[in-house]
Amino acid sequence: MAQHDYINRQPKTRQSAKNKKNAQVSQRKPFPVFLSIAAVILITGFTYGLWYIKTNADPEQVNQAQMPKTVAKKIDTAPEKPRDPEFLEEIRNHEVKVDVKEIKRNGPYQMQCASLRTYPEAEALKAKMAFAGLIAEIKRTEGNNGVWYRVRLGPYDSKRKAESDKNKLKRIHIIGCAIWGWT
Repeated sequence: MAQHDYINRQPKTRQSAKNKKNAQVSQRKPFPVFLSIAAVILITGFTYGLWYIKTNADPEQVNQAQMPKTVAKKIDTAPEKPRDPEFLEEIRNHEVKVDVKEIKRNGPYQMQCASLRTYPEAEALKAKMAFAGLIAEIKRTEGNNGVWYRVRLGPYDSKRKAESDKNKLKRIHIIGCAIWGWT
C-alpha cells in the first residue's frame, strides 16, 4: 500500500485548469545557479591548465619523451667460437640411465554387483549388464541362510579396468558393485 503524507497535505479546493497550471509552475524549484557557475569555472580552469602545460614545456624534454632511448651495445667483431667436435660426439652418444620401478600388482580383480535370492532376478541383472556391453556370470552359492545367486564380473588384470566397468554400470543405474582381489 502506498504511503500517504497526511500532515503536509494541502486541502482540496476547486481550482480551474488555468490556476492548476500556474500552481504547478510556481512549485517548480529554480535551477541551481551555483552549480552552473562551478561547472563553468572547472571547465575553464582545466582548459587553461592544458594550454599552460603545452606552451611552457621544455622542448628538450618533449623531444626526449618522443624519441625512444637507444642503448649502445658493445659489438664484438669476433664471431662466436665453434664447439669442439668431441663435445658434440659426447652429446650424441650419451645415454641416460633411469631406474624403472616395477608396479606391484595385487593380482587379478573381480567385481560383484549383487547377491540375489532367485535365479530369474540374477538373470535380469545379467541381461541389463549385457546391454551396457559387459559380460557377467552368475554363481550359485549355498550358505547358512539358504541359496544365493551372485552376479559377478571379471577377472580384471588391473583395478583401473574394474573401475572403468563400475563407472559404466553407474551410468545405467546399477550401483553398489564391490571390487576386490581374486579369491
